[in-house]
Amino acid sequence: MGNNEFEKGKKFSYADSIAYAEKAVVSKHVLKKETGNISLMSFDKGEGLTEHTSPFDAVVQIVDGKADIIINGVSHILEAGETIIMPANNPHALKAIERFKMVLTMIRSS
Repeated sequence: MGNNEFEKGKKFSYADSIAYAEKAVVSKHVLKKETGNISLMSFDKGEGLTEHTSPFDAVVQIVDGKADIIINGVSHILEAGETIIMPANNPHALKAIERFKMVLTMIRSS
């Protein structure tokens, strides 16, 4: 597994592939390439990522729990099974309303 990526050709479950850690955010690379990344992350209740921007569009898929995804100052409450696209170059932040797990897919533009 290069770059600590998940093993190719072997099935897995996002929900079972990462654990929660008390008062922490945990991150694992599913795939890490020049053209984009897929990461699996878990957030304990109350944890999050402070407002920042990214030069790439990013898709957030909630696997478990409940999160507040804030894009351009607008709050979006997402639960397991829901997805949102965070547009490139727009300020965004994430906060765990309940502990949650998410898949983050970032696509780089040429």
